[in-house]
Formats: sequence, structure tokens, C-alpha cells
Amino acid sequence: MNPIRLFGIETEYGIAREDIETADPVVESMELVRAYLDGHFTRRWDYRGEHPHEDQRGFRVTELAQDKEEDLFAEQDAHRPFSFHEMKSDLVLPNGARFYNDHTHPEYSTPECRSLKDMVAHDRAGERILWMAAQRRNQALGGPMVQLYKNNTDFHGHSYGCHDNYLVSRELNFENLARGLMPFLVSRQLIAGAGKVGREAQERGFEPGGFQLSQRADFMEAELGVDTMHNRPILNTRDEPHANRERYRRLHLIVGDANMCEYATALKIGTTRVVLDMIAGGLLPPCELDSPVQAIQTLSRDPDLSALVKRQSGGMISGVDIQREYLNLARKYFVEMDEETTWILREWEQVLGLLERDRWQLVGKIDWVTKWWLLETFRQTEDIGWDDPWLASLDLEYHNLDPDRGLFFGLEAEGRTTRISQEQDIQEAMKHGPRDTRGGLRGLCVQRFGQDITSIQWEGVHFEGQNGGLHLDLLDHLEPVAVAQCRSVIEHAETPFDMMESMVLKK
Repeated sequence: MNPIRLFGIETEYGIAREDIETADPVVESMELVRAYLDGHFTRRWDYRGEHPHEDQRGFRVTELAQDKEEDLFAEQDAHRPFSFHEMKSDLVLPNGARFYNDHTHPEYSTPECRSLKDMVAHDRAGERILWMAAQRRNQALGGPMVQLYKNNTDFHGHSYGCHDNYLVSRELNFENLARGLMPFLVSRQLIAGAGKVGREAQERGFEPGGFQLSQRADFMEAELGVDTMHNRPILNTRDEPHANRERYRRLHLIVGDANMCEYATALKIGTTRVVLDMIAGGLLPPCELDSPVQAIQTLSRDPDLSALVKRQSGGMISGVDIQREYLNLARKYFVEMDEETTWILREWEQVLGLLERDRWQLVGKIDWVTKWWLLETFRQTEDIGWDDPWLASLDLEYHNLDPDRGLFFGLEAEGRTTRISQEQDIQEAMKHGPRDTRGGLRGLCVQRFGQDITSIQWEGVHFEGQNGGLHLDLLDHLEPVAVAQCRSVIEHAETPFDMMESMVLKK
């Protein structure tokens, strides 16, 4: 089984108005997205391609826990002076990304990427685009009133996600996929956790004190499940492939934190891709855990990394050792490696070693280590305890997108972070999608024929035209060769009609 390597990240951002104590997050998110409007972007997402009730375990659920909340939202929205599509304010940008209001949070979904370098650049491009929208919104408001945070908790019992997505072959049995991934996802926070002061639970508020690895671990309540807003699962089972359903799955992971460190983003996506390749190759997980939900929270709440969790077969194991077992399996599995896989395995091994020997060398690379170092330095300087509210405030400011206020950006400006992308990579990613994925094709359509687009989704683009209009089907445009052929046609066509006519002639 030779997997197509495609992945992407959807990030929901925290939003706040500093001049209003009880601002409406729906309105604020909508206004932020609309503030970015500058050019010919499609304003209508085609929701017909979304089926959140389909489950990868082979059935369709009749009701999601979040349906009731969506009904409540609908009642509230009925009193607002705008339509559903106006509220969503969907934009598909010239770089192939989607930027919209996910009801109470602005969300940025990167275009599909094939390399870690592109993935990191497009994730950073999302930060810049959100901050640009905030600046325009603040200009309209007359001051720096809107603040954005690339984090996952509001310290009031609410969490919002950073979802990483991977294209997976439908031939891969989902039970084997879940079995192979579970211990890895439980322990992945050692590499990809964003760090967090205190504890929190869904709708139960915030408890100050202590420091933990992950922001999302507190909110994980099930091993498997299709829900995303309540009873959140470590491994989401939603079956929306956004590709040929007969051939592919889309693994939609909601367990991860939003990372500020480029290195952590690359290693999070890279190690997950490596593990997926191994599972597709028929390898079983190196260990299975007795209680994954309990284990993910136990590991998160132990920044000293001394905690042990139960194996299903008996005995105990640390988070570092779970990760190391996957790494050792990968070293045996990948005999001939491309440059990217070589980098992943080398850095993975180095991080696990430094976590045990000298974790402060990972400042600027791994978010939870970086944040812990910042807060511990401040705590000792000010002689305060971990339950001091000052630390929770600084925790939030680590994620602030304002380059003059964000603590991470302060470290980056001082050259104390490890970069994966260059400034020119980020600037390019803000304007254009990857040349070797359909995300780039989607963005190119927006650039060339934006005024003619009537609706758009991951799998295709709809244009104005007679007899129902024109439809560019991108469902099977996943391989680089197919992408290159389609790109050439779009680049040389004068109109959408010319483009579609050339597509037919090339078949």
C-alpha cells in the first residue's frame, strides 16, 4: 500500500474584544473574517459535501451531541440581522485556504500540503492572514481592541481545536488504524503539547495551579467517537474523506494543540505521517494502553515526565518510552528513506533524548518546554506560586498574534526559536497554494476566475454558466501528475468555459 502524502491543519483561533466585557463572539468572528475581504474571493461555501454524521466504523449516527448546541445557535442566530452564509462569511483565498467563522471562532484551514516545509509555511501564513484581518478590523474600530490567540482554551471551561488531517487509503482497516494510532496519540503531546497553566474541564471552569503539557488533554473524554464539541474523542471517527470515498479516508484528528513553534508543528505532522505509513504497511502498535483517556491526562499533568501509565498486557510505561517504541519500530521499517523521513526520525530521536537529559535545549523548539521555561523564570523572579493568576495571563499572551505582545514572537524576534520556514516561504504561502496539490489548483481558480465562481468546496469549484453552470471536479486530483496537468490548463485558459473545454479535450 503506497500512501499519497497529503495533510493539512484547521485552526480555530481565540478572539477577544478588550473594550467590551461581553462581546458577541459570533459577530466578532464574522466581522474579523469579513475585514480581510480584499479582492475577488468566493463568498459561498458548498456545504453539500459535508456529512458530519457519517462514522468511519461503518455506520451513520442519527444525532450528534453538538446538534443540540447547533439548534440553540440557530435560535440565537434567528435574532441576528444576517443570514447563515453572511454569518459564516466563508472565504476561499488565492492560496487555496479556507477562512471563515466557525460560529464562535475564526477558523483558518490550510490548503492540502505534500511536504512539511509547505505545511509549516501555510500554517504560519494563516497566522499572518488572521493578524492582517485583525489590524483592518481594529482600524475600523479606531484602536487595538480585537486580540487573537492561537491557543485551545479560554480558561472558563471551553476548548477550541487545532485539527490535523491526513489522507489515508480506504484499504486500511479502520480498527487497525485506531489500534495502531491510539498509544501514539496519547503520548504525542510530549512533542506537540502547547503547555498550560492549571486544569480545566468541559463546562466546569478553570482550576489554577501547576503546569501541564497539553491544552486539549483535559477535554478528552472518549477513545473513539464522531463528536467534536462534546464527549470529545482522542481519535475522531468522522467519515468525510473529501476525496473518492471508494479509495480514501480522511483521518481528522482533534486531539492536538495549536503550536507556535514551527519545529513542533513539523514534528507533530511528520511523526504522525510516519506512524500512518507504518500502520498502512501492516505493523501493529508496539504497545497498547489499558485506559487511553486516563493515560492522556496523566501524562499531560506530569511535566517532569516521570508518570507511568498502564499497558493493556500488564506493566507500566512512560510517555517517552511509548514514543521511543514507535521510533524504534520506524527505524526498522524505513530502510530506504527520503530526505523528509530522514529528518523526522533524526529529530524525533534527538527530542526524546533531550526530554530526558536536558529539556531546556528544546526552548524555541517544543512549545510546552518553551512556555514552562518562560513561566518558571518569571515565577522565580517574582517569587509567586503556580496558582497566581498572573501566570494564566502570561500563558494566554504566549499565543497572542500581536507581534508586539505575543511572548512567543518576542522569543522569535530575539532569534531564540528554531525556524523551518523562511520569511519568503511564508509570504509566498500567503499568496499561492502548493504547486503540487489540489489546494494550489483551488487557489489558482480563485486568482484567475474569482468573479465567475458561484460556490466552492474541497472537492471542486462551481462557475457561472448556462444549463446549471460549470463544475471543475477536483475529487481525484491528488497525484502530482494530475495536479500538474490541471494547473497547466487553468493557467492558459482565458475563461472558465475555455478551461472546461480544454479539460474535456485532454481526457
